[in-house]
Amino acid sequence: MNPFAERLSEGVLLSDGAMGTLLYARGVSQDQCFELQSVARRDLVLAVHLEYIQAGADLIETNTYAANRLKLARFGLADRVGELNRASAKLAKEARDVSGTPVFIGGAIGPLGKPLAPYGLVSVPEATAIFREQIDGLVEGGADFLVLETFSDLDEMRLAVGVAKSCTDLPIVAHMTFNEDGHTLRGHTPTEVARALAALGVAALGANCSVGPLPMVDVVAQMVAAVTVPVSAMPNAGFPRRVEGRMLYTASPHHLAEQAGRMAALGARILGGCCGTTPEHIAAMAVTLRDRRPSEAAARPPARPRAASPVETVAYEPTALSRKIGTSFVISVEIDPPKGTDATKDLLGAEMLQACGADAINVGDSPLGRVRMSATSMCVQIQQRLDLETIIHFTTRDRNLMALQADLIGLHALGIRNVLALTGDPPRGGDYGEATTVYDTDSIGLIRILRRLNEGTDLAGKPIGRPASFCVACAFDMNPQTLDREMRRLEQKIAAGADFIMTQPIFEPEVLDRFLQRFGAPPKPMLLGVLPLHSSRHAEFLHHEVPGINIPEWARDRMRDAGNNGREEGLRLSAELLDAVADRITGVYLMPSFGRYEVSAELVKRLRARRPTLTRPRV
Repeated sequence: MNPFAERLSEGVLLSDGAMGTLLYARGVSQDQCFELQSVARRDLVLAVHLEYIQAGADLIETNTYAANRLKLARFGLADRVGELNRASAKLAKEARDVSGTPVFIGGAIGPLGKPLAPYGLVSVPEATAIFREQIDGLVEGGADFLVLETFSDLDEMRLAVGVAKSCTDLPIVAHMTFNEDGHTLRGHTPTEVARALAALGVAALGANCSVGPLPMVDVVAQMVAAVTVPVSAMPNAGFPRRVEGRMLYTASPHHLAEQAGRMAALGARILGGCCGTTPEHIAAMAVTLRDRRPSEAAARPPARPRAASPVETVAYEPTALSRKIGTSFVISVEIDPPKGTDATKDLLGAEMLQACGADAINVGDSPLGRVRMSATSMCVQIQQRLDLETIIHFTTRDRNLMALQADLIGLHALGIRNVLALTGDPPRGGDYGEATTVYDTDSIGLIRILRRLNEGTDLAGKPIGRPASFCVACAFDMNPQTLDREMRRLEQKIAAGADFIMTQPIFEPEVLDRFLQRFGAPPKPMLLGVLPLHSSRHAEFLHHEVPGINIPEWARDRMRDAGNNGREEGLRLSAELLDAVADRITGVYLMPSFGRYEVSAELVKRLRARRPTLTRPRV
C-alpha cells in the first residue's frame, strides 16, 4: 500500500493552511504570481512550509495551486509550468528535510481558470494536455500524492482525475468547493459529489475553500453518510471582508479548531485550512485533534434532502419578433449607442425607422471594442419611448459566467428578450488596447446558457422561476474564403438553441447564391446583412481593415468613380442587391454607418413598398 494511503487508513491527518494568505501578508502583492515565489523568493515559501510543520501539520501542499499553463500565461510564464511545479515540490521536500518531520507532500492542482466546452472555450484535449503538464512536473519534483482542489465543475474534476490516473499511480485527494446554499456552482449536492468522486477511485474526497467552517460541517456530514471513502475538509477561515483595501478572514483559531473537532467526530479523515488560515489556526486544530480518531460508532446524520423550489412551468409570452420570424418578411436596422450620455439623435433615428416600417432595432455592444453607452440602456430607452422591440448584441467579452447570467436575467426583467449572441470584438482594436477581457465562453456557450434560461434554470441547474422567453439570434459570415469553417460553427449554434440567423453584410447577390446552391435553404430563418456604403474611403476601410467584411472590387470601383456622390451610389448598390435577392430571403438586417439612419430609412421604405412575400429561398 502507498505510505500516504496506509497512514490515511490509520486515523486523522492534519493538513497545513493557506499559502497565498501568508505570502500576501508578507509583501507579495496580489498582482504578482504567487507560484513564481517558489523560485523568486524560495526562502519565504520555505519559511511558510516550516511554520505549518512546526504548528503540527502531517502534510503540506506545494505552492502550485495556479501553476497551470492557462493561469501562468497571465504573467507571461506559460512556458515555465514544468519548472515551477518541479521547483515547488522540491522546496516542500526541502522543508520536510530541514524540519526532520516525516510530513507528506501534496502536489496542489487547482482548476483551469476557464470553463470547459461546451459552455467554455477550453476543449477536452486542451484541458487534458494542461493538466498532464502540471501533474508531470509535480511527479518529477517528488510529490507523495496529488490534491485536486477548489473545483466547482464536477465534469472538470472528473477529467482532471482521469488525467492524473493516466500518468501516475500517486494517491489522489479530490476537493470540490460549495456555495452558501451547500451546492456547487453547477448545482451538485455534497452527496452527489461524494458518490461521483468515490466512483473515480480517489484516495480521499471532500471540500475545500467554500464559505467557512460551520457550513463545512454540514458538507462533511452529508459526504461521510454517502460514501466509505475517507473524507477531507479544508474550510476558509470564515467569510472574507475588506478592511482598508485588504481581504481579512475573521474566524478565530479557536473557532476553526472547534469545528474541526466536530468534523473529526463525524468521520472526516483529513482536516486543514484554506483561504485566511494561518499556522495559528493549524496549531489550534492540532491541539483539538491530538487524540481524536474517527469512530465507526460516530453519529452519521443522514443527508438532509434539499427541498426543491417549485418551478412555474408556464413560460412568458414569446416576443413579437419571434412570432414574425419565419412567418413574415422581417426588417431590422442597427443603431449604435452614442459615445456620450445623450441618445436623442439615435432615438429620433429609431423613431424614423419605425415610421418607415422597421420591425426591430438592433443595438450594438461597444462595437469594434470602443466605449459607448451600454446597449442595455439604449434598448430600454428605445422600447420605452417607441414601443418597438430591440435586438441586443450581447457579448461574452466583458463578463464572467456569473455576470453573463445575472445580466441576461436582468435584461429579461426589463423586457429586452431578443438577443444576438456574440463573442465580441477584442478591445485591442479599440480605444482601450490595454483593457482586459474575460471570454469565459463564446457565442455558442452563450446560446446554450440562453436555452437553459428558457428552460427555467441557470447554468448550475438552479430554478429561476418562470422559464424565460428569449428569442436568440446567432451571427453568420458567408465569406467564401471561410465558409466551411463558418458553416460548422453555424451548425453548432443551431444545435445549441439559436432561433434565427443574422449575417455579416454582403455586397453582391452571388455570395448568397453560392451559399444556397451549396447548402440549400438555411436551417433557420435568416436576416441578410446589408451595409450601405458612403464613400470610396469608407468602402476601402471596411474591405481592408474590418474583419468579416469583403467588398468586391467592382463595387469599390463604383464607389471610387462616384466621387462626391458616394452616398447616393452606396444607396443604389444596396437597393440593387436587395432587388436581386428579395425572393430568396426571409428578412433583412440593415447596418447604417456614421448614424446615417435616413439612408436605411430609404431602403426600409423601398422594401415595404415591394411587400416581398415570404417564400422558401430559391436554391
